[in-house]
Amino acid sequence: MKKIFASAIIIFTSVLGFAQNFEGKITYQNTYKSKMPQASDEQFTSMLGSKQEYYMKGGDYKSVMNGKLTQWQLYINKENKLYSKMSTSETVYWNDAAINDDSVLKVQVNKSAADILGYKCDEVVLTCKSGIQKYYFNTKLGIDTKLFVNHKYGNWYDYLKQSNAVPLKMVIDTKEVTIESVATEIKPMKLAATEFQLAAGTKTDKNPY
Repeated sequence: MKKIFASAIIIFTSVLGFAQNFEGKITYQNTYKSKMPQASDEQFTSMLGSKQEYYMKGGDYKSVMNGKLTQWQLYINKENKLYSKMSTSETVYWNDAAINDDSVLKVQVNKSAADILGYKCDEVVLTCKSGIQKYYFNTKLGIDTKLFVNHKYGNWYDYLKQSNAVPLKMVIDTKEVTIESVATEIKPMKLAATEFQLAAGTKTDKNPY
């Protein structure tokens, strides 16, 4: 069960100024619909969190969740590693972002599919081996996609090369759970580079999942 929760949040979160490069914080509200009889919607919410604060600066990003299992994730661009901190261990586990166990089978882009916080959003639909992933974006919240060309994990680059923008809504539908994440606040701000560094003495290891 713990493996399922961990895998779900890693897929989800690797699954995030204006114009070329968004720098700042986006707050998302997360909801879960379980497809597993042994795990309820409430259990997914409790473990993974109903709120996610996503920070981005250049090619680095960090997600902070309010779940009981998942605490935070950090992507360090120069290492091309995604670090995950779980409450069950002092060790911070990492995934090589160049490796992707999933694959994209079909890509579809739909114009003017949603309105989120006043932004008219287009939709990218990725039909994947793992299920369906939908992303909603506005190009005013741009990302330099070249910085993430090696970020294959979670199909992140597959999404970015279609949008070149941070998503304002995501719907990740797998055989275990459907996760919907919707932006509730967008706050452009300058962030210190130290926000995207591991604390000195942090014990790390390769993620076994």
